[in-house]
Amino acid sequence: MSETTEWEGIAYKQVFDEETLGLERRKAHDPDLSINELENILESLYVSEGNNYVGRGPVGDIIMSATIAAYEQFIGEWKREVRG
Repeated sequence: MSETTEWEGIAYKQVFDEETLGLERRKAHDPDLSINELENILESLYVSEGNNYVGRGPVGDIIMSATIAAYEQFIGEWKREVRG
């Protein structure tokens, strides 16, 4: 990875890891949390990603992308867990 884009990978991983940890904690401590609720949040993230009405810039794009990826992965893993 070149020096000029290395920060992007680091930032993406940091946001992804923090979002995943937050989702894990929420699932562990919120008995009312459901896959459906997380899917609704993910849908709103997709809408926000598409809007980009204020011009997020590269940092905002990385945050949005990593957050969406964390939700997608977490939901997918939870669904596999439920199916057993």
